[in-house]
Amino acid sequence: MKINQNISLVGSLVSLVPYKKIHVPKYNQFMQSAELQKLTASEPLTLQDEYEMQESWAEDEDKCTFIVLDSAKHKESQDEVASMIGDTNLYIIEKDLKEKTAEAAVMIADPNYRSKGFGWEAMLLMLNYGIDALGIKKYIVKISTSNSVSIRFFTKMRFTEESKSEVFQEVTMVRPVDLDWKQWLQNEIKDYRIVPS
Repeated sequence: MKINQNISLVGSLVSLVPYKKIHVPKYNQFMQSAELQKLTASEPLTLQDEYEMQESWAEDEDKCTFIVLDSAKHKESQDEVASMIGDTNLYIIEKDLKEKTAEAAVMIADPNYRSKGFGWEAMLLMLNYGIDALGIKKYIVKISTSNSVSIRFFTKMRFTEESKSEVFQEVTMVRPVDLDWKQWLQNEIKDYRIVPS
């Protein structure tokens, strides 16, 4: 998405930076993991396919993608690739301004960073950015029914189950954007800055 190509979202634990060509080889390496493929319901891509995907995401007005960095590691090294731990995305699935809806996703690819608050903060920053910059009015997430960690994660984020598909082994959870939830999001975010990337 062009709107986020030149900005980064900086929190206390993570920084979200635009997905660029320099990130592709490590991202592709992440996605060779059978565990991540299962958790994200995705197929492995060749490196060339991943480069093409990165380019299409940068141009697509319906997809907002950021790479998640360990902020402390990035501050010390100034190396985005070495600091990469995952990604977060918003896919706009309803464009009507009154009902603008996005499917949200976060992935912490590096197992050393899981269950330590990095994914939580990355998702909070992304959801907040979606409301402020993209005018999102409702979020949905689709999670494998076997992924109990993600189901608990989004329940804690105040999403509720809307439907369950036995065929796709998937649960759909939703969260309308209202004043109460926006306030909750802002209270949860300890630090949030938008900086040039």
